[in-house]
Amino acid sequence: MKRHLASVACFLLATLAFEVGAQDAPETISVTSSAFDHHGMVPEANSAYGDNVSIDLSWADLPEGTQQLALICDDPIVVEIGMMEQPFVHWVMYNIPASASGLPAGLPSDATLEMNGLEGAVNGLNGLQRPGYFGPRPPANGQLHAYHFRVYALDDALNLEPGLGKAELLDAMEGHVLATGMLMGHYERKE
Repeated sequence: MKRHLASVACFLLATLAFEVGAQDAPETISVTSSAFDHHGMVPEANSAYGDNVSIDLSWADLPEGTQQLALICDDPIVVEIGMMEQPFVHWVMYNIPASASGLPAGLPSDATLEMNGLEGAVNGLNGLQRPGYFGPRPPANGQLHAYHFRVYALDDALNLEPGLGKAELLDAMEGHVLATGMLMGHYERKE
């Protein structure tokens, strides 16, 4: 009986080891933007106080076996300073072809994108429950906020339906994330 339990325990541990969650995936993807450097300031034009234009993103070092990509941008500072219980979500994209090397600036907020190289990509729901990018818009109190633009490499073409937010996307990606990478930008409003 002990031997059987030990075998079952080993099998379960081995199975769980292959189920890599998004939070446990290696951070090996390089993510950059021409708008700002890592830990740099997000330009006013890319904020909701400005033109609310999405930033360009580029990525490199995707792991072998990448079939599709996803992106989530959120602001965790709102949790740290007690404004919200969860990070505010500024951008969710998924069904991004693995052949894409990035996203151009100024993407439309259409739910489904049919742009050259991004065919089938979906703008998921941001924190306002609208598709597309919503730029930084912290209170005008001088508090520095952080915006995490995280790219996920997936081992399967999930081809998810439009209308997913961050939580639903993370659930759908569970067990499919090969690696991630993040570009962090900052923004503050003083007036």
